[in-house]
Amino acid sequence: MPEKEDVSAIDRPLWPAVRQGLLNQCPACGVAPLFQRFLRTGSHCAGCGQSWEHHQADDFPAYIVILLLGHILVPLMIEVNFAFAIPMPVQAVLWPGIALVLAIAMIQPVKGSVIAFQWSRRMNGFAIPKD
Repeated sequence: MPEKEDVSAIDRPLWPAVRQGLLNQCPACGVAPLFQRFLRTGSHCAGCGQSWEHHQADDFPAYIVILLLGHILVPLMIEVNFAFAIPMPVQAVLWPGIALVLAIAMIQPVKGSVIAFQWSRRMNGFAIPKD
C-alpha cells in the first residue's frame, strides 16, 4: 500500500500566493479567478477545488485600503494645494471623488491578497485536515 504524502509539508510560499491574490487568481493553482463577484469569493476554486469558505478577511482589507489612501492622498493634497490655487468648492468634489475611485480600485486586490496570506500561512481552517 503506497504511503500517503505528508500534506502538512507541502510548501505554500507567501509572496507568490499574495501576488496571485492581487491579480484575482487562486493562490493555490493560479489559474481560476478568486472572486465570483466583486468582493464575493466562490465556495471553491474551479481549477483546483480549494475551498474558500474558511477565509475570514472581514474588515481587514478595508482598513488596509484606508491606511493606503491616507498615505497616498494627504501628500498629494498638500503638494497640489502648494502648487495650484484650486478653489475650495472644486476641491470639495475632487478629493472625495479621487478617494472613492481609488478605494474601489484597491479593495478587491487587497482582499485577494489578505485571503492569499491566510491560505499560505494555513490560518482559519486553511490547514489541511488531519485523517
